[in-house]
Amino acid sequence: MKPLVLIPGFMCDGRLFEPQIQGVHKTHDVTVAIPTESTLPDMAARILDDVPGKFALGGLSMGGILAMEILRQAPDRITHLALMDTTPLADAPANFAIRTRQISEVHAGQLETVMRDELKPAYLVDSPRKSAIMDTCMSMAKSLGPDVFEAQSLALRDRADLQASLANAPEKTLILYGAEDRLCPPERHHLMHSLAPHSTLVEIEKAGHLPTLERPLTTTSAIQNWLA
Repeated sequence: MKPLVLIPGFMCDGRLFEPQIQGVHKTHDVTVAIPTESTLPDMAARILDDVPGKFALGGLSMGGILAMEILRQAPDRITHLALMDTTPLADAPANFAIRTRQISEVHAGQLETVMRDELKPAYLVDSPRKSAIMDTCMSMAKSLGPDVFEAQSLALRDRADLQASLANAPEKTLILYGAEDRLCPPERHHLMHSLAPHSTLVEIEKAGHLPTLERPLTTTSAIQNWLA
């Protein structure tokens, strides 16, 4: 089977992609990579060391940012690229103090509070499934814990601009986003589409930052088309 590496977003694990994994597992050998290093280059280097040869690569949010760093380091190894609800830009300067404070609070025992009050509310659109998805997000964050929170926060806080990497995006590049994403709004995805010469742009209606869970059937269909 063909190798596919999926990288979840900040403080998420493979449950973020569970519907999509079920949709492609018969044709692809899926690896979910949970990055725990404290810089994007180190995260990317570890994944490139762990996964041999060429592979399809998809990431959502932080996972998409990391996918662009992997593309920057080894464009010849990426056969397919999916960037979902993400951004190629460096972190906003105003986020430096916010992320630094959040790291301190999480190590002081406030992981659930920081995730619930500051991060998760911006992820989702209102829907009957919102509460259940929020519960899944909180469970993923708790399972990863404070040390992963710190490492991933530092990697995001200190990341470089990755727009230039998109010039080397493969022909099979998917840029997918929730139409109501407030963290990585549509204009970021139109920017990536303009920078990746062969990319396909897909908008998922009635979805926010996590269309893989908010609109699983529509998102899975787009992933299957991308891999076909």
